[in-house]
Amino acid sequence: MSAVSVSEQNSTALPFWQKPLVQGLWFGSLGMLMFSAGLPATRMAVLDMPPVFVGAGRALIAALLALILLLVTRQKLPTAKQWQGLALVALGSVFAYPVLSALALQQVGASHGILVTSVMPVFTAFFGAYLTKQWPRPGFWLFALLGAFCVALYALQHSTGPFQLADGYLVLASFLCGFSYAKGAILSKELGSWQVICWALVMSIPVLLPWVWAYQPDYAAVSLQSWLALGYLSVFTMFIGFFCWYKGLAIGGIAKVSQLQLLSPFSALTLSALLLAEPLQWIHWILALTVVGCIALGRRFG
Repeated sequence: MSAVSVSEQNSTALPFWQKPLVQGLWFGSLGMLMFSAGLPATRMAVLDMPPVFVGAGRALIAALLALILLLVTRQKLPTAKQWQGLALVALGSVFAYPVLSALALQQVGASHGILVTSVMPVFTAFFGAYLTKQWPRPGFWLFALLGAFCVALYALQHSTGPFQLADGYLVLASFLCGFSYAKGAILSKELGSWQVICWALVMSIPVLLPWVWAYQPDYAAVSLQSWLALGYLSVFTMFIGFFCWYKGLAIGGIAKVSQLQLLSPFSALTLSALLLAEPLQWIHWILALTVVGCIALGRRFG
């Protein structure tokens, strides 16, 4: 019997909850839920703090936690080639998305930011396919683009006005973060899922420190709510969430698990309504069901 046949039989014999795709979707969902609160928390933080301080500060706190974890567990240093890949991960996940989204959310509400950044799954899936040279069948792309189109159409119809600088920040942040997600998922197969974001954070400390120092807020004017929001961004959005997300992408496949990001806007909108009193309409739930259907069909035909 061939090795492929044995592998297929072993995969079929596994319980449902131990199948790679199921575990990948489970870990990916945990990461997605933690990320969902990121933009509402960012909106809360930038009300009292400079956006660059929020973006760099959340990454710096997470980087210090990552440094402690790497030292305690005595992780082996990455190779020169892996450092190059980690720099690309840091570009999108440590610098571009935190800082650019914070700059945007000083100008627009969290709900608007959530809807604009919903294009990120398409970027992640594209870069994942490009980097791995494993292109899903056309049916996958059809439903992935359909889901993204539905969200984009909603965002366009409910936009607060014409294209503005904040929208440019958000689209660029999504583009670079989608690339870093795909690159991080590939590196996680070599370094481990949590090690990727930890090393990317640690290598960013020399740049983050002067940014945080230069953009310090008036600490006496910062509310407890903003400090709590920054703490959440640092520990969950920038640290623990990446552990789950990269592990899910590595186990279940970048193109398929990344489509869970299409659900993020709807959990994030719910959190925005609860935390920031931003309106939540019935159309959100209809759109959520449509996107879930696109994800299911994409998996079926991908």
